[in-house]
Parts: sequence; structure tokens; C-alpha cells
Amino acid sequence: MDKIVRAWVDGWVLSRGAAPPVVEPWGYTVDVGQAEHVTRHVFGATNDEVEEAAVRKVAEGVTGTGVWLKVFAEPSTVGAWLGEGWWIDPEPGYLMSVPLAGPSEGAGTEGAAPDGYRLRTWSRGGVTRVMVAAPDGSWAARGQIAPTGETAVVDQIETAERHRRRGLGRLVMGTLARAAVARGAETGVLAGTPEGRALYESLGWRVEAALTSARFTGARTDSDHQG
Repeated sequence: MDKIVRAWVDGWVLSRGAAPPVVEPWGYTVDVGQAEHVTRHVFGATNDEVEEAAVRKVAEGVTGTGVWLKVFAEPSTVGAWLGEGWWIDPEPGYLMSVPLAGPSEGAGTEGAAPDGYRLRTWSRGGVTRVMVAAPDGSWAARGQIAPTGETAVVDQIETAERHRRRGLGRLVMGTLARAAVARGAETGVLAGTPEGRALYESLGWRVEAALTSARFTGARTDSDHQG
């Protein structure tokens, strides 16, 4: 199985407080424990190595709502492999990585928060979190990182819409990268959105594979087919 996928699974589990991953012949099963995200099945292969037969078999075995599939291939490809009852995110995600050699290598940039903003960093349970508060005290940006040895997974990077284009995303990413390096991590891994991809690539991250996210909503009925 792909090492970057395993690194992402391990870091995501730590970051979100999910159950330890169960290794499957085709990848990993992770129990999350939320009503709309009960369990996720993450396939261990990427790109051309993803097997249609494996995806179909796992998808056909899902009967409960709130179960997710994470497949490292384009949605247009994976969608044709899934039966009724699956909602597929129309926008692809991206599995990305970067060397965490330091800010000069593109993991982030040094710098303080812009005038009036407040940066706060703390660690708990192996996860480092960063928050940026706006001048009025409201939330402006956030993110977290979960080191698991030589790799660290960046997770839940967000910037409030009215505070974008002020360098807060770069500030959060750089702060998280330095925290992970201090704990011995050498490679950063994340699953990004199309919106976040531009920021990450500007910081030296590279795309390893597309990511399709699909959630089982239940078998479709006749009424579901009506306009």
C-alpha cells in the first residue's frame, strides 16, 4: 500500500480522535463515531493502482448510512464504480505532501500575525493547534497538525472569508510546520480541497493523487428518481 496514504490515515486518526485504523486487504477501515460519519473505508492504492473490483466490492458491502469511502482517484472514474445510494462529492480532493525541512523549503514562512491579529498555539494529545483571532476578537483562521514519527498530517485549515488574502493561511501553515519539525517530522501530508490547493502549492506542496469522497445515504427508492 502507498506509504503516504498510510501516513495520512495515521495522522488523520490522531488529529480527529478516531479509532485506530484496521488494516484490510485493500486499505484501512476507521471508525469515526459520528452520525453522518460513522466509519470510513480508505483505499491504500493511488492513481492507476486503484482497483475497480476492490472499490466495487467494498461499496456493495456497505448497507448503513453515514459510511464513507475515500478513494485516491478522480470522481469521474470512481463514480462509475458505485451503485445507487452513494453521494459523491463533485469536487475532487487532493492528497499532497511536502518536505518539512524548514520554512525556506516551502513548508511555510516565518512571521508574526498582521497588526491587530492574535496568534495562539497549543498542543494536547499529540496534536498542535493554531488559532488566529481578528482585531475584534472573532475567529479569523485555524489549523492543526498531527505528527506520527517522520510524517505529520496537516488538518482542518480554515480562514474566515472576510479575513482572506491577508497571509493568515501562510501564517498558520508555517506555524504548524515548525511545530512538527520540532517534534522530528520530516514530511508533511494533507488532503486538500480545490480551494486550498493554490495556497498549498505556493508553499511547495505537491499533488500525489486525486481524492474522491463518497458517502452512503441509503438505497434509493422510486420517489428518489422523480423530479
